[in-house]
Formats: sequence, C-alpha cells, structure tokens
Amino acid sequence: MNSGSAPVDRQYRGRLAPSPTGYLHLGHARTFWTAQERARANGGTLVLRNEDIDSTRFKLEFVSQMIEDLHWFGFECQEGPDCGGPFAPYHQSGRFHLYRAALEKLRHGGFIYPCTCSRKDVRQAASAPNLGEDNEPIYPGTCRNKETSALNLQPSTRFNWRFRVPDGTTISFTDGNLGPQQFVAGGHFGDFVVWRHDDVPAYQLACVVDDAAMQIAEAVRGADLLVSTARQILLYRALGLNPPAFFHCPLMCDKTGERLAKRYDALSLRTLRASGKTPESLRQECF
Repeated sequence: MNSGSAPVDRQYRGRLAPSPTGYLHLGHARTFWTAQERARANGGTLVLRNEDIDSTRFKLEFVSQMIEDLHWFGFECQEGPDCGGPFAPYHQSGRFHLYRAALEKLRHGGFIYPCTCSRKDVRQAASAPNLGEDNEPIYPGTCRNKETSALNLQPSTRFNWRFRVPDGTTISFTDGNLGPQQFVAGGHFGDFVVWRHDDVPAYQLACVVDDAAMQIAEAVRGADLLVSTARQILLYRALGLNPPAFFHCPLMCDKTGERLAKRYDALSLRTLRASGKTPESLRQECF
C-alpha cells in the first residue's frame, strides 16, 4: 500500500476521525497509521477529530479511552480535542452551528427535500431490492417530487432531509491508493440523507463540512467509504467547496474473512494491549 507523497497542491493536512461508539480495533489502527505516515512524509499536520454527534450510539467513556489507545499505539496529532488548535472545537458535538448553516445553504439552493420515509419504508418499497454499490438500498424517490404541503409536515412529523442526486451524472475521482474511480448517481447510489429526523446531521454532511472547515488536504480512510466519497463530492459542489484528495485503504478482516468491526472485541487495541502485545509488534503484523 502506497504511503508516499500525496497529490495535493496545498499545505498537507490529514486527519483521524474516529467515532466513540466502541473500542478502536486493529483495522482502525492500520488505516490511521497510514494517515499519520502520509502526513509525516508530506511534512504536514495530523488532526484528530472526535465524531461524537450520534448520541444514540456513542458513550462518553469511549472518548478518553479512544485518545488513550491512540497515544499508546504511537499516534502523534498536532491538533485535536486533547491539544487544541486553530480549528477548535475538535468534537463534532460542538460544531452544530456549522452543520446547520450548511443545511440551510443546501435548502435554499434546492438541493435537498424533506422525506418522511423510514428505513423500513425504503426496504419495503417495490424498487428497494435495487441495491447500490455499497449494498445500501437505492432510495425509490417516494418523496422526491412531492410538494412540501403534500407531505403534511407538522411539528411532530418525523422526516429526514435528503440530497437530490443528479441522476445519470458520473462522479469521477482518482484515489491516491486505488486509482481512478467512477460512480453514477442514481445507479450506484441514490438520494441520501444529510439531516436525520432526530435533528442530527448525517455522516456525509458533517464530514464534508468539517474537512472543508479544517482545511484537510487529504482524507485517508477505509475502502468501504469509496461510494461515500462520490456522495460527498456532490455535497462539496453544492456547497461551493473544494474537496480534498482521497486515499482509501483496504479493510482488515478476521480469520473468517469478515471485516473487523467494533462489536468484535478480540482485536481491539485495548484487548491486545491487555494480552501483552506491544505497539511495535502490532505494527509489524499490520504493515
């Protein structure tokens, strides 16, 4: 996996963006280490951002444990929740004003629309078996062309804001690790949620807003987010922002071939540390 210079035309700023929804595992560490090595190779800055906006999933104790595990493994960030920096706060929970401003810009630009469909509705819709590139059901467009008045939105109505993708448009980018990528809006993915019914920005919007605001030059992350990159490029365009370069890393799998997830504790950094493993030995195993 290439970890050399990045194709960026500005001061290099990379980032680690974990969510405190469980213990960091070895797969996180490998991707994050690639991000750190690329920042070092480019004489740049590495930012730690705590993506803690999903209050239904994160636990407060995971934040300090996450930072502790990163320090133990050998990560050295120049900006972040534990050391500050010019783009504070580095907790997403403190950045809602930025997300709301972006939502309003999208709304005034006509890029988004209210959608009362639940996940169950989308799955059960006649065309829902049409899965996108990342196995997510492609939204069937139930609310896409409805007038807001027809949705009968009341203060108690639960609805999401969805981004209206330009059907048939090809989104292309050259990944720093995996090379040229192409995804077709409406084919590989459909209209996606940018703001949830529980008044929380979705990952796609929060990530775009923060990477732009923090002047991230390259986003290093897992290959499972390739389709998300295409979605986010559309958001960058709609918001009039310049996207960073992208570098997607292969996912790490367990012995059965299943990708690592936080619900499997055996390969968490905390468990490996308790078993006597050292950061040096783990890095030798991973790279």
